[in-house]
Amino acid sequence: MIKVHIFVKSRIMSFHKMKVAVLGAGASGLCAARHLLARPQIFAPPVVYEQSDCVGGTWVYTDRVRKDDNGLPIHASMYRDLRTNLPKEVMCFPDFLFDTRLPSFIHHTDVRSYLEQYTDHFEIQPHIKFHTHVERLNPVSGTTGDAQSSWEVTSLNLNSHCRSTERFDSVIVCNGHYSDPFIPHIPETERFKGQIMHSHDYRFAEPFTGKNLVLLGAGPSGIDIALELCSVAKQVVLIHNRSRISSMLPTNVLLVKGVNRFSETGVICNDGVEYPADVFMFCTGYNYSFPFLEKEVGLKVKDHRITPLYKHIVHTTFPTLFFIGLCKTVCPFPLFNSQVLFVLASLDGTYKLPPKAEMDAVTEHEYQSSLQNGISHRHFHKLDGLQWSYNAELATLSKTDPIPPVIRDLYETNQKIRNQDLCNYKRFNYEIVNHDTWIRVNPKQLKN
Repeated sequence: MIKVHIFVKSRIMSFHKMKVAVLGAGASGLCAARHLLARPQIFAPPVVYEQSDCVGGTWVYTDRVRKDDNGLPIHASMYRDLRTNLPKEVMCFPDFLFDTRLPSFIHHTDVRSYLEQYTDHFEIQPHIKFHTHVERLNPVSGTTGDAQSSWEVTSLNLNSHCRSTERFDSVIVCNGHYSDPFIPHIPETERFKGQIMHSHDYRFAEPFTGKNLVLLGAGPSGIDIALELCSVAKQVVLIHNRSRISSMLPTNVLLVKGVNRFSETGVICNDGVEYPADVFMFCTGYNYSFPFLEKEVGLKVKDHRITPLYKHIVHTTFPTLFFIGLCKTVCPFPLFNSQVLFVLASLDGTYKLPPKAEMDAVTEHEYQSSLQNGISHRHFHKLDGLQWSYNAELATLSKTDPIPPVIRDLYETNQKIRNQDLCNYKRFNYEIVNHDTWIRVNPKQLKN
């Protein structure tokens, strides 16, 4: 009698489909939902929480800044005339290509359209709760005392103002990291009489016509915005700490190393020169922010490094909580895909996660190795050239197809061309021929 009972119980358990919540319907959240839906024998249809009224996340442009109609911070940092700094041929998810009729360097509206098509093709939209703000995520102890056995997601419907709580076996956090501006301290800020802003609130160039502008930060957005503004500004001073920028730049763009302090009418840089500024713009990136996580989750963010995470993804104390897309300086959509497949492999048993102590030890070893290789603490999640071995490792662990070598080759070639000629690299078109080969086609100026 006891044996029958155990057999029946195991049969019931074997048919339990894992219920997974996805927080965010940007590119990474859509990717998570797409792959969860592709495995209906293992996973129940996901519940995707999305604060806005549409998919696309950071790729959704709005003229608005600061707060939305619900008093919540504007998520997107998109500016009106942005075109991608990666060719679309390397940007796409492996199982869904961009329209081949588009140029390689596409307008942000084309990326949003691509994500909408992805949503429709994989029938994701019925599983998205739009206008839904996630307020709290907390672990719930199960009957065995296993703290990560389930999760409670408390959300607020922004239309009805009704609050609800749902329970899940796992949660995949896909809330992005381009919405909470990082603003470093600069001495004597209070002396400056001009305008101070962050690139998060930059939308278009016209309001800056004829002005002296100083931008701090020469990452992709800082350089791109500087090149956009120089067409209308009197002068653009781009302050950076990079070892070298070799590209020719417009004559009214000045490169200066390091900022020292503000003055009343501008900034004094490390060269001792005072540069006039009507507007000072921080192009200094973003903080990681998870305001919905309860304290007992124990996630810590210290100087841009998040712990305790395994492979930049798995919360080692609660290994059914995952974070997609935290890595920086990467080819994003293919990386999201690799990370999501790794997550699903760990959930369905294809890959058995090591014990917490082992995961933490592996991460600490990777962290110490990065420090020894000259990578600062705050750049631990910045992969750059390490992304290829990282993606390959995830593919091996999840028993899935690796990113084809042509993606790396074209990505790195574009990076070299970009560094050599920041003003003109978007003029080229590319075509991927096969697993290993790409070609340049019709190298002509593209329409803005």
